[in-house]
Amino acid sequence: MTSVRELIGSRADGRRVVIKAWVRTKRETKNATFLEINDGSCFSNLQCVFDGDAGAGIATAMEKATTGASVAVGGTLVESPAAGQPVELKADSLEVIGVAPVDSYPLQKKAHSLEFLRGIAHLRPRTNTFGAIARMRNQMAFAVHSFFQERGFNYVHTPIITASDCEGAGEMFQATTLDLDALAKNGGPVDYSKDFFGKKSYLSVSGQLNVETYCMALGKVYTFGPTFRAENSNTTRHLAEFWMIEPEIAFAELPDNMALAEEFVKYLLSWALDRCREDIEFFDKRVQPGLIAMLESVRSSRFAHMTYTDAVKELVAHEEIFEFKPYWGCDLQTEHERYLSETIVKGPVIVTDYPKEIKAFYMRLNDDGKTVRAMDVLVPIIGEIIGGSEREYRYDVLLARIRELGLDEKAYWWYLDLRRFGTAPHAGFGLGFERLMRYVTGIENIRDVIPFPRAVKQAEF
Repeated sequence: MTSVRELIGSRADGRRVVIKAWVRTKRETKNATFLEINDGSCFSNLQCVFDGDAGAGIATAMEKATTGASVAVGGTLVESPAAGQPVELKADSLEVIGVAPVDSYPLQKKAHSLEFLRGIAHLRPRTNTFGAIARMRNQMAFAVHSFFQERGFNYVHTPIITASDCEGAGEMFQATTLDLDALAKNGGPVDYSKDFFGKKSYLSVSGQLNVETYCMALGKVYTFGPTFRAENSNTTRHLAEFWMIEPEIAFAELPDNMALAEEFVKYLLSWALDRCREDIEFFDKRVQPGLIAMLESVRSSRFAHMTYTDAVKELVAHEEIFEFKPYWGCDLQTEHERYLSETIVKGPVIVTDYPKEIKAFYMRLNDDGKTVRAMDVLVPIIGEIIGGSEREYRYDVLLARIRELGLDEKAYWWYLDLRRFGTAPHAGFGLGFERLMRYVTGIENIRDVIPFPRAVKQAEF
């Protein structure tokens, strides 16, 4: 089936075509009627021009061809006299396939707030903004796979249901088949041996621990899938369900990890700038002016390196400007990360060697006993875009960390086995896909870059 994108990109050779799409706008003059239609294949609309004396059949159909209606338009592809559009359709037939009555269709030819559109997530892809987001999300997902496949990584599907807490934070959604209403009425203790898996199980917060098992067999692997956090944060930066990209490389240390992360970010930004130009120009014009220039700057920059200790020194020297006062041992806030990137470095920076108390148990302990070989990639505007580390591959040290943090040693028996049998240095990182989407679109609220946002008290659609 011919698409709007194909027609706009073709020559005005006078051939007759039939195109099926949705009406974006309708404009009537004394001598003609203009329908702007779009099928989602590109940002631009195709203009269809109907003569004023097109006939009674077309006039009847035109009454129903309102914004949002699906139509089939036939006509001749000709050169457009209007600026900004190479071709248009000199239309001679019109069929309304599905109506969208003006008095009830919630999307009309006017600006709608993103908050309003969040309440009709099933219809918002039909707007310019969310159509562009959807196309860019598709392209960026393809870019992720292209990057790793070109470099010999194997894609591993890690489980969504798990009995292990990767981050050790306990913010997990429980998965159960037990009758919770009946248990509440009985008031007795919960017997998890009667649950589906015979033990407590949860929705995964990360695929990292599982993908490490394949890293120790295949060398270079990655996972890209949904993850879940039961974090009670009702902000523009948090979701309960989101997608994570997590590569893992064997026989790699922190410098290898940093190099891969920098290469990955630059590849993704290049893909967005080079292959999503029409959509990204819309975001640059309507959402975040200067977006293209910022992304161009990051992809052409050499990422700076800085230890956490040096970063905190810079922050403490200017502590009066921050809402959260920085100190050695604090978890850096977004305002700190942005200051380091935008003011101190004036570009992307990788911060390394964080205090062990604020990082996960699986990160390799440095010789000082106080810090771990962690890294965060910070970029202007959003702060952290990637977090990762060299993993603790020494069995005794990892076991000690698990016990030190009071984690259930039995739940990690298989993870410890990786250190007992053929252990090797390895490293990896995680990039939240929605955080990437915020960055390449300039959209502020993370709930607007995922098709159906899941957050506190939000599980509609």
